[in-house]
Amino acid sequence: MPGKQNISPPSRSRNIVTDAFLFLFHKPKIGTKIRFSSPEERQNYTQRIIQRTGIDVEKYSVLNIHKIGIEAPVSYVFNELLNWNGDSTCWPNHVARVERKEGKLEEISILPFGWKKYPFGAKKGFLGFHFIPLFYLNSINIKYTPDSYDFDNARYLLYKCSGGYPIGIFSMYVRSSIPDMGEEKKTQLFFVTSFNFYGKQYTGKRKLVNRIWEGVHDRVTRNVLVRIKQLCEWRLNKMASNPEFL
Repeated sequence: MPGKQNISPPSRSRNIVTDAFLFLFHKPKIGTKIRFSSPEERQNYTQRIIQRTGIDVEKYSVLNIHKIGIEAPVSYVFNELLNWNGDSTCWPNHVARVERKEGKLEEISILPFGWKKYPFGAKKGFLGFHFIPLFYLNSINIKYTPDSYDFDNARYLLYKCSGGYPIGIFSMYVRSSIPDMGEEKKTQLFFVTSFNFYGKQYTGKRKLVNRIWEGVHDRVTRNVLVRIKQLCEWRLNKMASNPEFL
């Protein structure tokens, strides 16, 4: 547990406007997107993570991987993910509201602005776009505890995704840091994404739209990860200085 430090919690977003400023327009100092110099390097890195979740890397071409180091135990960071409900300290919940089915992690809908129906009486879409739900997460596997042979304490949440935001798979993956890879914090948290229209299931006909989606995804993901890091480290710091703090 880290010693007492000057750490503050992430500020809570209050409305759609602050969602936009905190999660899209704000550019954190910490970079999270892993940049690959070649397709081969991307594939090799992908296989170290995705194949351990049982996903066929030949079927899904991973768009990107974001990661961040967190000075907190793996189990603690993973429990934060298990408790995720769209709290607006770490997620733009006014723009993309999180709804767990029956409060469980296995089925999650992300609703744009909380809409469950299209505006203006539209039945199947709006202006040619289908975005309700923005995306639907259906659990493939949630690995709560590492296998006995996992030296890095890996555990993860893995989802098959559908909806207006065309993701193929999405994984939140946590493991112990590996010093030989230059990782200094106790834990590494990964967000791994495969977009269908970037992968092999769909060709990228809408190149401009694809780039816009990717840019939005990358900026929001970067802010979400930095905020998760800040929240975890702040809470542990509070517990170190005040054991009665929960």
